[in-house]
Amino acid sequence: MFDLRRLRFLRELEERGTLAAVATALGYSPSAVSQQLTLLEKDAGTPLFEKAGRGVRLTDAGRLLAHHSRVLLAAAEAAEADLAALGGDVRGTVRAGGLQSAARRLLIPAVAGMMTAHPRVRVEIFELELEQALPGLRLGAVDVVIGDEYDGHPRPRPAGLRFAPLHEEPLKLVLPRRHPLAGLTGRPVAIARLRDEIWTASADGTGHQAMVIGTCRSLGGYEPDLRHRSNDADVQLELVRAGAAVALLPPLTLPRDDPAIAVRDVAETRLMRRLALVTRDTPPAPALTALLEAVSAQAKGLRSGRA
Repeated sequence: MFDLRRLRFLRELEERGTLAAVATALGYSPSAVSQQLTLLEKDAGTPLFEKAGRGVRLTDAGRLLAHHSRVLLAAAEAAEADLAALGGDVRGTVRAGGLQSAARRLLIPAVAGMMTAHPRVRVEIFELELEQALPGLRLGAVDVVIGDEYDGHPRPRPAGLRFAPLHEEPLKLVLPRRHPLAGLTGRPVAIARLRDEIWTASADGTGHQAMVIGTCRSLGGYEPDLRHRSNDADVQLELVRAGAAVALLPPLTLPRDDPAIAVRDVAETRLMRRLALVTRDTPPAPALTALLEAVSAQAKGLRSGRA
């Protein structure tokens, strides 16, 4: 019989490509990962790997077993969830990831409520962009991720994952208070009028950065001077406060009252950001169900103005 833990190492190697990446993801040394995969190869009785430069790659047998490992690991996860539900006991560990604004406004309040309602559930929070989180979610290292998506920049929907709508909000232009266009109190500002500005956005490869660049191209007809990149919205806001940049941010990232910035609607159109709860497409354990319900309740409170 195959050891499920070793099968997870194989699945990670198929997904991540190198022993070093598997070791980093799972918190082992590369030598420990190699040892476990060697033992799995002995269990299989056939070569699962072959040398490729300084690394290894899967053989046909390795790819076949990796395919079956996905099925076996999903079945084991479903069995655990069914047994937990049968016992009616809400306990266990839930690993939740989300971008900064979602962690701050949705995950943390939900976890605070869980500590009272379900004290036997251990929730671990990771600040993760969706691009970073999806591999871990598919492989079982993370149980739920709050991801975002912007108008005109749809996310891929990988097989085996479920995307449940959670919250939506219109994007806002954020300007330094002394900016000439900030004097137009309450009036929307056109993206086209910010052609000569310095911009800040999230890191390369993120949905937010792609949205900022795409919006300036499509609505303003120009390539933005994007000099500053940070996944921390507070860093972006500090750049705006200092008069060093303008930004395009969702309301969940914005302070309620800040005399150093001006928040304006986009004049050309209504740009939306949508948040979704992303989970594996398998029956959730009671502990995960409880957290999903708590996060959804928090999002409902945001919409009604109670949170």
